[in-house]
Amino acid sequence: MNIYADNAATTRMSPAAIEAMTVCMKEQYGNPSSLYSLGQRARETLELAREDAARVIGASPKEITFTSGGSEADNQALRSAAAAGKKAGKTHIVSTAFEHHAVLHTLDALGREGFSVTLLDVHADGLVRPEELRAAIREDTCLVSVMYANNEIGTVQPIRELGAICREKGVPFHTDAVQAVGHLPIDVDADNIDLLSASAHKFHGPKGVGFLYARRGQRLTSLIEGGAQERGKRAGTENVPGIVGMAAALREAAGGMAEASARLVPLRDRLIAGLGEIPHSALNGDAEKRLPGNVNFCFEGIEGESLLLLLDDRGICASSGSACTSGALDPSHVLLAIGRKHDVAHGSLRLTLGEDATEEEIDYIVRNVKEVVEHLRGFSPVWRDLMNGKGQFIL
Repeated sequence: MNIYADNAATTRMSPAAIEAMTVCMKEQYGNPSSLYSLGQRARETLELAREDAARVIGASPKEITFTSGGSEADNQALRSAAAAGKKAGKTHIVSTAFEHHAVLHTLDALGREGFSVTLLDVHADGLVRPEELRAAIREDTCLVSVMYANNEIGTVQPIRELGAICREKGVPFHTDAVQAVGHLPIDVDADNIDLLSASAHKFHGPKGVGFLYARRGQRLTSLIEGGAQERGKRAGTENVPGIVGMAAALREAAGGMAEASARLVPLRDRLIAGLGEIPHSALNGDAEKRLPGNVNFCFEGIEGESLLLLLDDRGICASSGSACTSGALDPSHVLLAIGRKHDVAHGSLRLTLGEDATEEEIDYIVRNVKEVVEHLRGFSPVWRDLMNGKGQFIL
């Protein structure tokens, strides 16, 4: 059996997205900035896609800027708010300790440019406490950035409440919603969101395309200088086929969101219950306030890389954390942020289910993870010391 259980890293493109892109590449290949009819047809197609993206999150099409993906959108959101804040004499930013590196590394860069950054604790359950955000906001705070749903442990933040605090304090609120768009219902007005990042390949669209929502009145700073595309906010000829594919995938994801969630949550919980039977294991993050298809566990006494390779031999595609840091030797910063010890964090497994997952696949995953964990522990010196009383169990 072959099972793809790494949908948080990327998703298989939907047939609807592939078809839309194919038609676009064959028939609407004009430059959307050109004045002749072929270019204007491409422009019309582009604007229809912008309307689709806006509709799904409850925004206006004029508030949508197409980007190369979530990382660029995160960078532009943070740098734009920082630039506006600096002009107003505000140079303090609030975020969290378990953001995606697209946010954390941008914050590091802004720190070297004179900004101060407060990173909120996300606690053992992987959730931000609204009262702690309220306490962290200062007179010189120019931005709050909290991810909608974590890419590793899947916890979903109380975004509406956090956004309301920012609105009350008059501070722009950004959310990295790369893992949430297409999977969770989002309304930027009701959720009090001023800036939002999204990426197509997380909801069955193509790689290399995404969008940034910026509420009317939020001035964007260009990261790429050149032409006047995207209302002067993102130079370069638009990737019309990619954007069309994203729009098709997003329409499909939004239309089937409720049904997909209703199917996935019981399967997710079945997987959590099965893996929880493994001795000295622990679920990472809140058991309920998490994405419908996300399961993340730590297993004491093993290395996550070995677990992944042996699962791959059995036809299971999984990960130990973010695909963006899969080559890193250090344990996940997300797991460390929720209080996992280094030794335990190294033995992590992330399984993210697709909408077509089945009970048979869940049971296959559980059976094989149990067998592989037992196998790895069988020749682990760390596990042997723990079993012989030479060390203390953490989990």
